[in-house]
Amino acid sequence: MKNARTFVVTGASGGIGGAIAEAVAARGHRLVLAGRDGTRLAALASRLPASADPVWVASDLATADGRAALVTACTDAGGAGGLINAAGVGCFAAFERMDDDRIDAVVTANLTATMQLTRALLPQLLACGSADLVNIGSTFGSLAFPGHAAYSASKFGLYGFSEALRREFADRGLCVHHIAPRATDTALNSAAVNALNDAMGNHSDTPAVVAQAVLAALDAGRGGRHFLGWPEKLFARLNLACPALVDKALAGKLALIRRHLP
Repeated sequence: MKNARTFVVTGASGGIGGAIAEAVAARGHRLVLAGRDGTRLAALASRLPASADPVWVASDLATADGRAALVTACTDAGGAGGLINAAGVGCFAAFERMDDDRIDAVVTANLTATMQLTRALLPQLLACGSADLVNIGSTFGSLAFPGHAAYSASKFGLYGFSEALRREFADRGLCVHHIAPRATDTALNSAAVNALNDAMGNHSDTPAVVAQAVLAALDAGRGGRHFLGWPEKLFARLNLACPALVDKALAGKLALIRRHLP
């Protein structure tokens, strides 16, 4: 990993974001933490080493004011040298029963707000000369799954956003990473999601596993795509190469999935 600098971690009041913040701080980097829950952010900041010199901003990044507050905090901290977009929401629901507001909320939280914040912080990242951008996606961002239409759409979008930025800024000192975890044990998972994972025998990782994958990507010093978990990693790649095989496999699971839809 590059020399110590200031990393912005969004979603830091959640399980994955908090674990990433602790892992990055342990490497000696300074932190600007963002999330909606100020109490959780303050508790996280109190656990971090003094070298992290943590600043936290409780804000809703889906709003222009929330993003502006975070950008100002980064400027006051001397500028962002890295951005880890870990904020997001889950959504397991029958698409035909979703209303416009819920669809908009999922896409905004998982994609639009991330794009807008990244654009707002780009001047600081590019001024660093050698910055990292990490987007936390999902296996469902390359392997669309029944009951996750809006969620998969938002995470597919994030995957495409990461790929485009990696290519667009390849010669400008911005290293773009896309990390795609499989099921992870966090509060984002509803009871229905947990029950479905149990019924299907899906394995879940801890947030610490995702955090270590982020560190490994940063240590590698080059951007790229990182899929976590087996056999999820295999199925994600198979879906890109031969989606008809995955269509057939998931068709046999539809009845089970529908029984668990809320």
